[in-house]
Amino acid sequence: MGKISPVSSKYIINATIEIEGVVDRPDVIGAIFGQTEGLLGSDLELRELQRSGRIGRIEVNVETRSGKTQGQIVIPSSLDKAETCIVAAALEIIQRIGPCNAKVKVNNIEDVRISKRNFVVDRAKSLLKHLMDTVMPDSQEIADEVAYSVRVMEITEFGKERLPAGPGIEDADELIVVEGRADVLTLLKHSFKNVIAMNGTSVPRTIIELSKQKEVTIFVDGDRGGNLIIKDMLNVAEVDFVTKAPDGKEVEELTKKELHKALRSKITSEQAKLELASIDTNNVVRRPMIRRHDPSRAAPMRTSAPLPHRPHSAPARPQFVKKAMSPGEKQKFSGVLESLLGTRGAVVLDDKLNVLGKVPFTELASTLKSLHTGVYAVVFDGVVDKGLIDTAERTSVKHVVAMDSKVKNNETKLNIITASEL
Repeated sequence: MGKISPVSSKYIINATIEIEGVVDRPDVIGAIFGQTEGLLGSDLELRELQRSGRIGRIEVNVETRSGKTQGQIVIPSSLDKAETCIVAAALEIIQRIGPCNAKVKVNNIEDVRISKRNFVVDRAKSLLKHLMDTVMPDSQEIADEVAYSVRVMEITEFGKERLPAGPGIEDADELIVVEGRADVLTLLKHSFKNVIAMNGTSVPRTIIELSKQKEVTIFVDGDRGGNLIIKDMLNVAEVDFVTKAPDGKEVEELTKKELHKALRSKITSEQAKLELASIDTNNVVRRPMIRRHDPSRAAPMRTSAPLPHRPHSAPARPQFVKKAMSPGEKQKFSGVLESLLGTRGAVVLDDKLNVLGKVPFTELASTLKSLHTGVYAVVFDGVVDKGLIDTAERTSVKHVVAMDSKVKNNETKLNIITASEL
């Protein structure tokens, strides 16, 4: 019958109750009113306080387990601090509820106004941030936004294939060839206007013709696809220089500093052919073919001097005899890897492709250390790294199946299989 609204309360008494027996919620509420009656005088009588709206509805939640009952008591109060503490202390004199022994413990008295004050402060911070971000941009932000819009408007279509390009294609003596429209927009944003996109993996006729007239630098993403595009371009067009985005990044993701660094670090087409000859583009993603830039040895855009060739006396890598993967194993690994997508989990298999167990990816290395033998293959939702390979090589593992790999297949005796190969 409490008349007070929880919104109007100033304090909330939070207490726990433990009862050595089975009782119901009405028994607890009856004990609270009955055993505190007359204890604090007429001014602090719980029934009168509820009737006048100074004490709110008493909430009791109980749960019975193994013949014992536990629960929480919540009492909202609009009394002052001292009176609220007296009422809270009075709850702890309850020692029996019905025939059962009971113990009440007041955990804390919460000041509702503090939580409201914290909400006001947090909301004010949020509103101020929104105001500063959207309503009051500074002059530099306005200038950058206008400049970016103008550069985006400058994108044109060039040639019969209507390739996305910057406005400086016809007048420039040097061209930057990228993969797609998004790459052109990124370079335009940073004031590179002599850029044109291939708009696909095949080399358009327009770019082949331009490469015969102008100095061409091809700028591709730092992945396996970028290597394939470089190979294709070198075969059909007259490319002068080659550069790539950092490993695992796309051109459209690069900052201004990264763009300038990549373009300064470009290599000649002859050097690119030598490096591509040592890269297996059908297997794993390799590092970008960009040398470390040294300003004191920066090469001009064109050079008539003969290009130095890298020596071919590098030590031969050890050849490993690996366990071949059968069609049945490939189908099994593919199904297991698909079931693990998004779980960050790992599955351990024996030589008959029976599942020995499933563990989180973070615990895979410790699991392999503890098993030593009996593990034929591991499949997991993650990226193969050198530490995991070192651990697996000390066990009986033959196949490592994962989403991607940072380890080259010719650097280990294990058979590394990525999702793209399955």
